[in-house]
Amino acid sequence: MTVGVLAVQGAFTEHERMLKRLGAEVFEIRQKQDLQRPFDGLILPGGESTVMGKLMAGLELQEPLKEKIMSGLPVFGTCAGMILLAEKISNDEAVYFGTLPVTVRRNAYGRQLGSFHTECRMAHVGRVPMSFIRAPYIEDAGPGTEILARVEGHIVGVRYQNQLAVSFHPEVTDDTGVHAYFLDMIRKSLNKT
Repeated sequence: MTVGVLAVQGAFTEHERMLKRLGAEVFEIRQKQDLQRPFDGLILPGGESTVMGKLMAGLELQEPLKEKIMSGLPVFGTCAGMILLAEKISNDEAVYFGTLPVTVRRNAYGRQLGSFHTECRMAHVGRVPMSFIRAPYIEDAGPGTEILARVEGHIVGVRYQNQLAVSFHPEVTDDTGVHAYFLDMIRKSLNKT
């Protein structure tokens, strides 16, 4: 099983380490030619969504990746990655992939000083440590979107078909549960084909 990690900006190396711990093959997606390599899943890491969006557009990665997601490629977006997937951002006019039927609020917990750590239950995974760093949350989830986790009443984890998205950073903890769940999503998608 091979996972491509978008590596134009943000916390991609932490995801790579986590996936390798779980036995997955990993490679970085930095330019359009990297998409010629076959891969079974995609990680969109945390970082700065505006910068990532501009870089993806400039490197001609956005449209080909969107096509892959629309065609059923399992994708996992964390923090800024969730913003990239969202159909709507309530406090920003930008839309990047727009494949996940949710409305997201950017920097919903405030800037860096609003960052915090907690532990909560996530459906299909159990209790997981959650690090929120300038994190968004989901204000509204569309039909067919499964809500996986809430913190203080706010939606912080969802799944919609082949898309998994969380507001927090599971890659900065030692807990492999969320990544293991994503790899299981990939396994199931491979078994269908």
